Amino acid sequence: MSDSASKTRDDWYQDAARAQISSERMNRAELLNGRIAMLGFLIGLLTELITGQGIVSQIGFGLLGIG
Repeated sequence: MSDSASKTRDDWYQDAARAQISSERMNRAELLNGRIAMLGFLIGLLTELITGQGIVSQIGFGLLGIG
């Protein structure tokens, strides 16, 4: 096999490996993002149960000093 054909095949493998690694990183990042969002929602619900204030008032009205 000539050097140029070997180089072309090696480039293809490198590009495929790079794409697979990028895809796996994106999947892990999305999984982590979803877990953090679920945790934040759970904390908001627990805070609502403890304080009696809704999530909207915890976030918005609390910052404005209303309620």
